[in-house]
Amino acid sequence: MPEPFAIGQPLPAWTEGMLDLHHINTGRGDCAFYRLPDGTAMLVDAGELDPTTERVRSPRNAAARPNDSRPPHAWIADYITQMLGPNPHLDYAFLTHFHEDHMGCLTERAQPSAQGPYRCTGITGVGDLIPFRTLIDRDYPDYDYPLPLNHPRIVAAMQNHPGYRQTCDTIDNYRAFIAHHEKERGMTAQKFIPGVTNQFTLKRNPTAFPTFEIRNVCGNGDVWTGLANITRHHFPTVEHLSLEDLPSENAVSCGIRISYGRFDYFTGGDIVGLPGLGQPAWWDLETPVAQAIGPVDVHVLNHHGYRDTHNAFFVQTLRPRVIIQQNWSSDQPGHDVFSRLTSTHLYPGPRDLFCTDMLDANRIVIGPALERAYASMRGHIAVRVMPGGDTYYVLILDDTTTDRLITGIHGPYDAR
Repeated sequence: MPEPFAIGQPLPAWTEGMLDLHHINTGRGDCAFYRLPDGTAMLVDAGELDPTTERVRSPRNAAARPNDSRPPHAWIADYITQMLGPNPHLDYAFLTHFHEDHMGCLTERAQPSAQGPYRCTGITGVGDLIPFRTLIDRDYPDYDYPLPLNHPRIVAAMQNHPGYRQTCDTIDNYRAFIAHHEKERGMTAQKFIPGVTNQFTLKRNPTAFPTFEIRNVCGNGDVWTGLANITRHHFPTVEHLSLEDLPSENAVSCGIRISYGRFDYFTGGDIVGLPGLGQPAWWDLETPVAQAIGPVDVHVLNHHGYRDTHNAFFVQTLRPRVIIQQNWSSDQPGHDVFSRLTSTHLYPGPRDLFCTDMLDANRIVIGPALERAYASMRGHIAVRVMPGGDTYYVLILDDTTTDRLITGIHGPYDAR
């Protein structure tokens, strides 16, 4: 059978029955775009770091891709339009949590929308260019867990912190975006519901693919138990916690498992599995998540592969064949994280690692083992699951131009 892909050629068009999972590299945070088997289109996060900060301008941060002539949200919209065709829309936009590398942040460079009373950055920028039919996040409509940003305890502790005002402004801008699009464009907004399989569903031909499912696994500390739709709240009551012990924004991230036939895929935002010194043990979300979902074929690294993730139990339980890292920083992956991911003591057999942009600092510190383990270190990462879910490929697309031609072909892999 001839190879269905070719180096230097465009990704062949999606056709019904395929599941496409695109991980888009802008150098400014996480973004994924999914085309489900019936054509349902879904966005997961749309990061847009503040380009004016010293960190982003330094060698610690990846470069803007394909360049900085347009803001990241515009490049994301361009990528999605290329894959969907003219006049696209997204059936779902899913925000895993409220950090700038996942949702964008409000800066002076964020341009006012011509449509409504908000500015364009990250998810609001993509939604300004491509209509969302349903927007789902972890805390709509109240945005008060674990505490609202204007809670007296938060204000007293954070009002002089330089990032606090920007965070408040970003959330206010996001809420203005939601209010306008609900009223003027017919968008529906919802709160993420852990445990269920009926929040992200096939919208075009829902009965044609009975083996397809998206399971909501975790969010706001509620974790699916693996039984029916039953969840367990993993955190103590917040009223009794000090500010230092409140669940972090990473800890309340939402995660989903996508299943199609024999194929399974997990992405969990920035959940952590190794609480730092002085942090409570219940910040470890990876352990109960792993207990619920079990082995997967493809795993998108939690928290970009940062040092507080991928504890031994999580790695040996998920035992992914393909590992995808959406990274933009010189400390992603953590050296110990890399060691656990590649350890055949935790689980046997081969595994291929792919990342959107490995920085030189990582190559220098971790050394040749990094080069041996990663099948690709730069570019958009597209997973194409073939109809039925028995086999899949990983395709690397050039992130330096808008042609996005194939630069790497990996597979076919057999799904479990």
